[in-house]
This record gives sequence, C-alpha cells and structure tokens, in this order.
Amino acid sequence: MSTALSLEPLFRHSIGFDRFSDLFDRALEGSSASTFPPYNIEKHGENQYRIVLAVAGFSEEDLSIKLENGVLTVTGTKADDKNDQNITYMHHGIGRDSFKLTYRLEDHIEVQGANLENGLLVIDLLREIPEEAKPREIEINSLGSGKSQFQQIESRNESTA
Repeated sequence: MSTALSLEPLFRHSIGFDRFSDLFDRALEGSSASTFPPYNIEKHGENQYRIVLAVAGFSEEDLSIKLENGVLTVTGTKADDKNDQNITYMHHGIGRDSFKLTYRLEDHIEVQGANLENGLLVIDLLREIPEEAKPREIEINSLGSGKSQFQQIESRNESTA
C-alpha cells in the first residue's frame, strides 16, 4: 500500500510563481486554504493562466473582482433570500455562503478579463514579460592579445594624459 502526499493545497493561491519557493511562504503564513467555492487554476500555453470558480447561484451583482498591489481578490456576497424563510431543506448541498478568495500574482501577470457563464466565473490572466526583463545572450569577444578590454581603456587614458 502506498501513500501519496500532495503538496498542491500549499500552492493553490499563487499564480506565476515558482511553486517550490512559495512553499515556505505558505508554511509561514499558517493560513488555511478555503474550499468554497471550488476552483481550478489552469495554465494554457507558456504565458496564459485561467482561474475558474464554481459559483452556482451567484449573479454578476453578487460577485466582485479586485486587483491591488499584485493581489487578486474575488468576493462573493449572497444576500439572504426572503423566500428561504418558508423553506425547510431536506438536504442543503448547494453552497450559498459568502466567500473571499485571494491570489498573489507575479509581477508581470495582468488580468485580461472575467466572464460568468453557466455558474462558472472565469478569470483570464496573461504574463507579459518586458524585453529588459527577458534573458538575453551575451556575446563573448576575443581580443587576441590576452589583455582585457579594461586594460586597453586604461592604456588609452594614460597616453592621452
């Protein structure tokens, strides 16, 4: 019998970060991850991400999405339904609780938009790394004489003085 240990719950609120380095941040926070509403974090291609939340019973007016200082906050507030006062539930399995989920985004991740369709809230994200932050190849030049470029510059400065 084998027991598999999943570290996935430790990483579920970070998008675009290296998962291993985020492990320590999550452990130090001591926050328990919310399980309502259920959601997926998906990576599509190299630079596209998507958060999909199952928010059945919530309307656009009940939901808000806010991005502030690299933290994406999704809040759902369901007003008490006055019709519920006359209802006795035999089984109450559809979640109607208010919720607040937060996701820390990497520096270059932008929110592209959000849609609510068939009880699913879909938030599209795109990572756009600026040219100056992208890795680049540095050419290695051979000077032939064995002297470094800095020595040649010093020699020129001394001869002009």
